[in-house]
Amino acid sequence: MSMADSKARKTPIRVLIAKPGLDGHDRGAKVLAHAMREAGMEVVYSGLRQTPEAIVRIAVEEDVDIVCVSVMSGAHNVLFAEIMERLRAEAGESIPVLGGGIIPAQDIVTLKEMGVREVFTPGASMAAITECIEDLVPV
Repeated sequence: MSMADSKARKTPIRVLIAKPGLDGHDRGAKVLAHAMREAGMEVVYSGLRQTPEAIVRIAVEEDVDIVCVSVMSGAHNVLFAEIMERLRAEAGESIPVLGGGIIPAQDIVTLKEMGVREVFTPGASMAAITECIEDLVPV
């Protein structure tokens, strides 16, 4: 989707950036939030150390279009499994989920099997992430 296409949206894409578990590393999430705002998106940031239940509650209450989950703690398989299960129970398949963080290649396969649409690891470009979001959220 080009910049002109994203400007044609009637409302900005609403993104939840979520930090589950005991992970206290949020610099990447804050950089991503800035890039998304620069791309014209509205960003809701969960804050640190959220439970999967709280993340899903925020996603539903804030009526977000997409959830981006950042995990640096190594607990990604457990956290994503619970987030995906709870999100499906609350919103069906209507809210896509992206992942990011320190996630080994073999676990990326597992996360995608759970329904995570894409996983970005350190070094991914902000443009690639925002483009993925624009592609996943219908106009």
